[in-house]
Amino acid sequence: MTQSKRQTALNIRLFKASDQEAVLALWQRCDLLRPWNDPVKDVLRKVADSPDGFFVGQLDDATDDNIIAVAMAGYDGHRGWVNYLAVDPDHNRRGYGKEMMEHVEAYLVSLHCPKINLQVRSSNTGVIRFYERLGYSEDAAVSLGKRLIPDD
Repeated sequence: MTQSKRQTALNIRLFKASDQEAVLALWQRCDLLRPWNDPVKDVLRKVADSPDGFFVGQLDDATDDNIIAVAMAGYDGHRGWVNYLAVDPDHNRRGYGKEMMEHVEAYLVSLHCPKINLQVRSSNTGVIRFYERLGYSEDAAVSLGKRLIPDD
């Protein structure tokens, strides 16, 4: 289904504390959670650090507990990042993911961010294709990580 065929508009707004349960449920539904990351701590860290880059999307006929999309965005002065982009699987292929990414990109541009980075598990080929359709391409880089504070 193309974006023009969807029946309801996506309203994108800033996350608020009362959204937490719905956001966590959406991340679970989209298989974004991993045992080594505590999603509640991730939410609290984002809210403490830069709440202006934490977005939720709802259908125009929705109540606050009916969040169908979410994304976290940040800018460190060198690169922008997007994390936890999720769209409810019942609402895939309707343009909502693209709309969330356009919102994230506009937010980062407003901060004068020159480039956005994101990470996708190499096995998640459908999501990789989604980002490629939006103009993203694989960087010639290796992603390294080191946990500084355990989430357990």
